[in-house]
Amino acid sequence: MAEVLSIVATVAVYAAASQLYRRWRMPFFNPVLVSAVVLICALRGMGIDHAHYDRGARILSFFLGPAVVALGVPLFLQGEEIARRGRAILTSILAGSVVGIVSGVCVAAWLGASAEVVRSLAPRSVTTPIAIGIADRIGGIPSLSAALVIGTGVLGAALGPAVLRAAGVRSRTAFGLAMGAAAHGIGTARAAEEGTAEAAGGGLAIGLMGVATAILAPLVVALLARAGVLE
Repeated sequence: MAEVLSIVATVAVYAAASQLYRRWRMPFFNPVLVSAVVLICALRGMGIDHAHYDRGARILSFFLGPAVVALGVPLFLQGEEIARRGRAILTSILAGSVVGIVSGVCVAAWLGASAEVVRSLAPRSVTTPIAIGIADRIGGIPSLSAALVIGTGVLGAALGPAVLRAAGVRSRTAFGLAMGAAAHGIGTARAAEEGTAEAAGGGLAIGLMGVATAILAPLVVALLARAGVLE
C-alpha cells in the first residue's frame, strides 16, 4: 500500500508542477525542482524516511532507462544535420567536459572544500549512473555526486535557456547540445520543449559527455593533484 501511495503522490505532484509551469513559464517553476521541494517537505512533515518512500518510487526510476533510449528518435530524425556538424559537435563537447570538470573542482578547492567533496564535483554534468561510477573511481563520494548531478540539472534547466538566449545562441542544435552538456537529462527535457532539433542535440550531448567525462575526469583530477590544487 505504501508503495502505491509513493507512486501516486509522485505522479500527482509532478503533474501539478507541470501545470504550474505551463501556466506561468517561470524558470524556477521547473517541474523537477517544484516536485522535489514539495515531496521533501511532505516527507519531512509526515516523518517518512527516504528509504521508505524510495521503495515505491523505485518503480518510476525503472522508466528512466526507456526514457533515455527514446531520445534516439529525435537523434534519428536529425541524423543528417548532426553528421554535417560532427567535428564542431565533438569539439564543443570536449571543451564542455573539460570546463565542467575544471570549473567545479577549482571553485570548490578554492573555497576550502575537502578532497572528497572536490572530487565528487568533477562528474556533476553527466547523467547520474555515470557520475556515480566516475566519483567512485576518482575518490569522490558517489551519493554526493548524485545529489550534485540533480542540483546541476535543475539549475541548468531553470537558467540555461535564458542564459543561452542572452548569449545570442540561435542554432537549435547548439541550444540542445549546451543544455544536454551542462544539465544532462533534466536539461534535455527542457530543451525538448523547444523542438526536435533541440531534443536531438541534448540527447547526443548526454551520451558524448558521459564518454568524454569518464575518460577526462581521472586525467584532469590527477593533473590538478600534481599541480597542488587537490590533495
